[in-house]
Order: sequence, then C-alpha cells, then structure tokens
Amino acid sequence: MTAIESTDVVVVGSGFGGAITAYHLAAGGARVVVLERGPWLTGQDFDQDFKFGASSTRAFDFTIGDGMSVLAGNCVGGGSVVYFAALPRAPRFVFERHGSIGRRMWPAAINRDTLEPWYDRVAEALPVTRQDWSDVPYAGGLWAAACHHAGRTANPVPVAIDNERCVNCNWMMSGCRFDAKRSLLLNYLPAAIAHGARIRPLHEVQRLERTDGGGYRLHYTVVDDVDYRVEVGGGAIDAKIVVLAAGAGATPVILQRSSDTLGPMPAAVGRYFSGNGERLNTAVVNEDRVRDVLGLSRSDGVPYEAYQIGKGPCVATWDRLDGSLPEYLRFSLEQLYFPPGFGTILAQVPDAAGPTWFGVEKKELLRHWKSWLTIFTMSEDDNEGVFGPPPPTGNAVRVSQQMLGRGALRYRPTANTLRGWAASDAEVRDILERDGLARVMPWTNDVVGAYTVHPLASCRIGDDPATSALDDRHELRGHPGIFVTDGSAVPGALTVNPAMTIAALAERAVPGIVEAARQRGVAVRYGAPAPDGATAGRNAALPLVGGRAGR
Repeated sequence: MTAIESTDVVVVGSGFGGAITAYHLAAGGARVVVLERGPWLTGQDFDQDFKFGASSTRAFDFTIGDGMSVLAGNCVGGGSVVYFAALPRAPRFVFERHGSIGRRMWPAAINRDTLEPWYDRVAEALPVTRQDWSDVPYAGGLWAAACHHAGRTANPVPVAIDNERCVNCNWMMSGCRFDAKRSLLLNYLPAAIAHGARIRPLHEVQRLERTDGGGYRLHYTVVDDVDYRVEVGGGAIDAKIVVLAAGAGATPVILQRSSDTLGPMPAAVGRYFSGNGERLNTAVVNEDRVRDVLGLSRSDGVPYEAYQIGKGPCVATWDRLDGSLPEYLRFSLEQLYFPPGFGTILAQVPDAAGPTWFGVEKKELLRHWKSWLTIFTMSEDDNEGVFGPPPPTGNAVRVSQQMLGRGALRYRPTANTLRGWAASDAEVRDILERDGLARVMPWTNDVVGAYTVHPLASCRIGDDPATSALDDRHELRGHPGIFVTDGSAVPGALTVNPAMTIAALAERAVPGIVEAARQRGVAVRYGAPAPDGATAGRNAALPLVGGRAGR
C-alpha cells in the first residue's frame, strides 16, 4: 500500500482564494501543498488561437448545466490566468442586499468599510491601477463616446495590467504570453513557492474524510495532461487544515461527494448559486454613424472596425450602480471582448427575419465582426442555482478531452432576475441604437440557457446557518478546520467583476485560518508583507487582527 503523505495545510485550487491563502500560510511557516486540477502554463505556453490542445482548451473549464453554463479557469493560477484583469471594488449597497431570503444576506461583520483594508492589501499585492483615457483602446473609446452621446457617464476600469508590456492583442482570455496581465502566476504563487509551498498541477480532489487525529484526508486522482478524462494516478494526503478554493462550480461538488465520509453538509452547500446576474449584448456598429454622429475615426481614416484590437474590458458605465434604485434594477455595463470561437458562436442576429443563431443572416453578421461592440451586464439575481447529486468524479461528466463537461447545476431565473436583465438590455439599446449608431441583440437563453464567467455563492458565508454554508470566518459549519475562500463563499451577485472582492475576502479570512491552524498545533504566524515586500497594506490590516493569529 502506498504511504499516505501528510502536511499542515492542503489548499484545493490555485485561483485567488487558493493562491492568497497558500502564500500567507506558507510565509507564516506552515507546510502547504496546493492541489490544482488543471495544467501549469506560463508565458509562451499561452497560444493565440482556439485549436484543440492550445491554452484556450487546456486552461478553461466549460460546464453545461440545466439552464446555466459556467466558464471558469482550469489551470495553475485559476481564473486570474483567463480573466480580463478588471478589478473594481463592490459598491456599498451590495453588502446590504436582501436577495431571495428577504433579509441582509451578508454577515453583520462585513460591509464595504470593514472590507476596505483587505481590498487595499490586494491592490498593493497585484498591483491594481486605474487606466486613464490614453490607455483605452478603440472599443473602449467607442463605448465611452456612445455613453456620452446618450447622456451617460463612462469610466476606465481599474485593472491589474502592466501597460508598458501590453501590446493590445486582445488575447487576455487565453492567458497573456507577454506577462502584461498581472495574474497570480506573477505575484502570490511564486511568493508562496519561495516560502516552501508545493504546487501540484493535474491533481483533482475527489472527496474528504476525517482522520483519527482530528484532521482530514483528501483523496485525489491525477489526470492526463492531454485527455482530462483519463486518470494516470491517484493518492491521498492528510492535513490539519483544508482550504477549499476550487471554484463555485467545483467546491460544492467536492463537499457533496464527501458527505458520506465527513457527515452531513450544511443545507446551503450546493444551493444559492449565483451567476452574478450576467448578460451579454452584441452591437453591430454602423461605421458611417460612428464618424458622423460620434466624430470618431482611426489614423487610417476607418471610423472603427477595431473590435479585436486592444484589451477588454477597459471602459464601463456605472450610472445604474445607485443604491437608491430598487434591488434587481442595479447593474453595470462594460465593454467586453470575446475572442473568435465564443462570440462568433453565441452572438445572435439583430432584427433577424429568420433564425438568429445560424443561416444567411448569421453569416452576414459574422462578415462584419470587426464592427462589433459587445456589452457585458452584471446585475442582481436571486441566487436561483442548485446543484444536484455529484457526478462519480470531478465537478462534471467530461464530454471531450479538454474543457467541455456536463454538470449537475440547475438554474431557473426568477421574475426578479429576468426584470434586471430586461432593464439592462433596454439600457444598452438606448445607448447604442440612438441616432442609428448600431443594432443590438442580447445573447438570449433560448438555446444554451444562461451563462456566467463569474460563478458565485454556492457555499456562501453568512450569519444564518439555514441559508449559509460558512460562518463569517469562512469555516464550514459543523466541520472545523475546513475553510472555503473562493467565489463560492461570496453571498450573492456583486454587480461588478468579482475577482477583487473574492481576493479581499480571502485576505480577510487568512488570520482566522492561521488561528485555527495554531489551535491544531501548526507553528504558523500571520503578518507577511505583500508578495513583492510592500508593507503598507499589511500594516493597515494588522490592527484588525489583534492577537488572534500569533503575531
């Protein structure tokens, strides 16, 4: 029989929730092992195409559910490798939301003010900067000009991008081969490794069980680096502390599968899933009207034809992020870019006489793809998603060698969610169809259902055990020593890109995890600086920790 390995802490997943906790625990002296189900890709591994076996199929996990499909990262660095590096902070009203439960869904201990020092830690660590208008490429400038023409405001979004390295290739979604995008591969993860953390790619955790010493044993399989359906090994590892950060589409599945060996799960595990209220509209821009109405043109005299040039998102309008508006009618609108392969498949034909998804009119739509402008809605939903029984292994039944699977998520949008989508669609049309500037069509749910690139809330924090799987320290109710720090811990939709909030919550959770580890005999302390050695964020946060984490 193969000997079972042991360590102090096992972190499952290496996105924001996993990388941040791994760094701080390793820097504090704990023995840390990170198990990541995806491959380890860096720099020149990132391809600018969608061929099978390229980084686009290796680093993504696209899970088709019943009424909701989820696109997420599947690689070392997680979503930070395949996101667009947009890092706004959640509006103040988000933390007061009631949602579907009819009362405040966030823990009483957390609001925008109490989270602000942890936001600052992340901003220092990555770092996060605000673009100015000279950094904004064509598509963002067009969106800003259209908003201004319609009497709306627009702003460059805060990002984690090194503009001196960025070449405006707009392949951020497949990983940045120029290291211009400040993913976790460039900060928290190398810093964790420098402090002794061990990262193991292609290790997929299947279930947990208790050990006699009060810790946990994690059972994993090792998957083939080409065909993720093939298992090439497996094993188990014991730990005193477990941090689950496999993503909102995978963390609840691991816990559901573990209920036979761990005992009953909190009722909220695998419930209250949120797609961050997301929606997409594609506009086909009238080039003549860009010139005549907005007065825009490029240096070569072409008015626009620049959908593919730049980086995205880079400009947003936040006019509807107004806490005085009724819940479900608050949303942000961002200019966004989907590389060929996603947008060309899912975009629908405005004002089509025939089918909107295929046919002659769709072919004509694709012919004008350089004149597209895609607008991304993030609104407020009702946390309608529920996970059914878990598949035998993994978070989904894999349909293809890489990327594609069918999961157990069921999602039926409520009237509240539908009302928010309708309001945001109307806002996009009012901005972009004004004076014949463009024709707009939303990506409806008729064929593939809803979709999200920001899954949230399937194991959420809260004060009420009936509606939250975790307490406000991110510890799993009834299972001491298991913490969840990924997007599944976020209570609900944020109306903005969630990465900054996920990361800030993970930073906030670390002192409590350190305290729990010390109680289990792990010699670990809290107080590491930012990965590059900066200390301002740490020094501001330390008074909030007090003596809880062995400083």
